[in-house]
Amino acid sequence: MNNLIVIGASAGGVEALTRMLSDIPQGFPAAILIVMHIGQHPSILPQILARRCALPVSHARHHEELKAGMVLIAPPDRHLLVEQHGTAWRTVVTRGPKENHTRPAIDTLFRSAALSGGKHVIGVILTGYLDDGTAGLQAIKARGGKAMVQDPADAIVPDMPRHALHQVAVDMSVPLAGMAGALVALVEASAAPMTPQAAPAPDWIDIENNFAMGLGNMDQLKHIATPSQYSCPECGGALFQLNIRQPCRFRCHTGHSYTLLALVEQQDAAVEAALSSALRALQEKESLAEQLAAELIGRSMFPEPGYAALARQARTDAGILREVLSRQQGGSDGSED
Repeated sequence: MNNLIVIGASAGGVEALTRMLSDIPQGFPAAILIVMHIGQHPSILPQILARRCALPVSHARHHEELKAGMVLIAPPDRHLLVEQHGTAWRTVVTRGPKENHTRPAIDTLFRSAALSGGKHVIGVILTGYLDDGTAGLQAIKARGGKAMVQDPADAIVPDMPRHALHQVAVDMSVPLAGMAGALVALVEASAAPMTPQAAPAPDWIDIENNFAMGLGNMDQLKHIATPSQYSCPECGGALFQLNIRQPCRFRCHTGHSYTLLALVEQQDAAVEAALSSALRALQEKESLAEQLAAELIGRSMFPEPGYAALARQARTDAGILREVLSRQQGGSDGSED
C-alpha cells in the first residue's frame, strides 16, 4: 500500500462523501479513513456509503490493520487515529477528549496520520461549518504529505474548505466531480511503498497526538503553549494558547482543544444556556411571589408585605432578559459570520 487517504466532512458531508466515493474505482491501492461529525448519535453512514462505493465500507475497529482498498469510518462518539507498528499501520479507536467540542474530530485523525504516515498521507477537507480540519492539514503538510480541499464554491457549506485554503498551502482545490480522479492520479504517482518515518515530527504534532491518546500532561502542554485568560467550556480548566498562531488554537490540560472560532461558538452556547437558566429562575420567582401574595391576602394580611410588587418586578426583569436571549439566539446561526 502506497498511500493513506484521510477525509474530513461535516454539514453536507453525507452527500459529498456519497458522490466522491462513488467515483473511486475498485482495486484502489490505498486505505481511506473518514471522520464525519456525527457526535454520539447512532450512525448508518457505512451502509449509506456502501450502496454507491465499489470498496468495502465499515466502521473502524480498534487495532485494525490498514490495507489497500478499505474504507473505514470513525464510529459515533469515538476518535479514529492511526499508529505505526513496524511497517504496518493500525487504527486506534478511542474516547479521548473532544476537539472543537466534537468526537470524532477531524484534526485528531489527520494529526495521527501525519505522525505515522508522513509523506504517504493525503488529507482531504470537504463541506462543513467552522474550521475543523485546518490544523490537521497543517500537520500533514508539515510531514511532507499532500492537502486537498473541496472547491468552496462547490460545497454545500463552504466554511471548512475556505478556512483551509486561507491557512494551509493546499496542493489542490477541486470540485467533487473531479476529486476522485485527482486522488487516483496522486496515488498512482506515488510508487514508493509505505515505510516507517525516519525524520522526527515537530513537537506540537507529537504532543497533541499524545493528548488524543490519553497520554498528554501539563509539562508537555507548557512546551507548546502558554496560559491564556480563558477557561475550557468543557471542563472549566485553564486554557493554554498554542504557540502555533494560525489558526489560533487553545488546549486545556485534560486535552480538550478549540480553535478560536470554535471557542467563540462554545461561549455563545454557554451564554445562551446561562440566560435560559436565569430566565427560568425569574419566571419561577414571579409565580412563587404571586402565589405567596395571594395566600397572604387570603389570610386578610393587608397590606401584604410587597410580594405582588416583587412578582411584577420579576415579570419586568424576565421580559428584558427574554429580549436579550432572543438577540443572542438570533446572532448564533452556525456560521462564523
